[in-house]
Amino acid sequence: MGAALGLVQIIGTIAFAWFLTRLIVGVADGRDLANSMGDLGFMAGVIILRAFALWGMEVAAARGAVRVKSQLRRQLVTTIGRLGPGWLTHHRSAQITALVGSGLDALDDYFGRYLPQLILSALATPILVVVIFAHDMLSGLVLVVTVPMIPVFMVLVGQATQAAQQRQWDRVSRLSVAFLDMVGGLSTLKLFGRHHRQEQRIITMTDAYRVETMKILRMSFLSGFVLELAASLSVALVAVSIGLRLLNGDLSLTIGLFVLLLTPEVFSPVRQVGAFFHAATDGIDAATEVFGILDADPGEHRQHPAPSHPNARFDSGGRVGHPMTPLPGATLELNNLSVTYDGRVAVHIPYARCEPGTITAVVGPSGAGKSTLLRALLGFVPFSGCVRFGARECGDNNRHWIAWAGQRPVLMRGTVAANVALGSLHIDQALVRRTLDLAAIPDIATEKLLSVTGSGLSVGQAQRVAIARALYRAIDRRCQVIVLDEPTSALDSDTEKAVMVGLRTLAIEGHSIIVVSHRPAVVNACDAVLALGTNKAVVT
Repeated sequence: MGAALGLVQIIGTIAFAWFLTRLIVGVADGRDLANSMGDLGFMAGVIILRAFALWGMEVAAARGAVRVKSQLRRQLVTTIGRLGPGWLTHHRSAQITALVGSGLDALDDYFGRYLPQLILSALATPILVVVIFAHDMLSGLVLVVTVPMIPVFMVLVGQATQAAQQRQWDRVSRLSVAFLDMVGGLSTLKLFGRHHRQEQRIITMTDAYRVETMKILRMSFLSGFVLELAASLSVALVAVSIGLRLLNGDLSLTIGLFVLLLTPEVFSPVRQVGAFFHAATDGIDAATEVFGILDADPGEHRQHPAPSHPNARFDSGGRVGHPMTPLPGATLELNNLSVTYDGRVAVHIPYARCEPGTITAVVGPSGAGKSTLLRALLGFVPFSGCVRFGARECGDNNRHWIAWAGQRPVLMRGTVAANVALGSLHIDQALVRRTLDLAAIPDIATEKLLSVTGSGLSVGQAQRVAIARALYRAIDRRCQVIVLDEPTSALDSDTEKAVMVGLRTLAIEGHSIIVVSHRPAVVNACDAVLALGTNKAVVT
């Protein structure tokens, strides 16, 4: 659409120059106003046509920019979900957040201004040069020689600008990371009186970002001056040539004026491309990072190994948003399960099974691989071996049979009920109340509003709300396996017993529950123990 409207605008530019030339030459020849009305009418029509073409190009560019940003955001979020938390652990979340947000917003200038102008330049420059060449060969030769100088200057200036722009993007990424880290640890920094040092660090990084931004602005103005100077000198050469030949009578006024009116239009799109390039560099750098993530080697962070691999196969039997009916009496079996990091075996389980209706404790010293085992079950890290749930071999991406609560509860802004039912299309208030009771937090109001990051609850309350969320998912979507990572680490002994009673209730209903814990009371309340960090990691 932009190319088609750009072609209309080019034709309008040529027509406008022609009718304006006829009008001026007619006045110089003594033609009266009545005989010039035709040219005036055609020129007015051309002006209106160009205005509509320009408006249409702006609309098409804006819509294209919105569509591209939406597609890239959707693909980026989908790809990050496919790569999983195992990939995210090697990338800063603040940098990814800046990329998805303000980084992709910078593509507005690229798709809304730079790219349409580039298309217009690719069409207008050769067409106008051909038209000028057809009417005046000498002026056409001057343009053929001088026009290529503009892209050469653009490339030289663009290389310097791109390096500076990359430094600016790195600065803003580091600034985002530093600010997020400072906010996350602000209470600890205040406690030890170290917040002033971090404040100075943010000021220093902000000032460095300001300096890089001003360097880019200076380059932008200087490059614009260079391009304008080169274009002005080129137009001046054509104008001087036309003027001398008009004085000598070697060129008619109609041809000379027509060529002189078109000559600045040859350089205008190219100059605009150079000017808009600086505004688009932020988006270009962000898009480069986005494409790097989208093109990430699926084999490097594979979430569902091929069937020929000794890992389990991907099973697409359940779909997000639809409950997956558990197999009656299904048993979770782990056979020769191994997770390797950088050539080192993080966890290896020759054989283990978790029966329905039982609670299994996963124990072991720090670093034995307890959290890694949970990540493998959840599909967050690649593994070798076999995970079998009943008659199904479950691959890394098939998590529909499992409900999970992590070691650090992550709550969102909203009500307690909305946090418990997170991921469900509809909130079942009765089920929310029941799961809160099972998680030993019956006295909390489901309509209580939590602020950003779920603040408004104590650490123990937040932990139990996270447990209730896992139980809600297990009941609502009929997930037979429930996995909890240190669910009682912030609870007192009486509350811990109440939580274990709630878990026992669900186990009696047929769920298989796996609990990672260091607490002796939790381990003693379980039916089986999977001890890691020993030569034989088996359920006893």
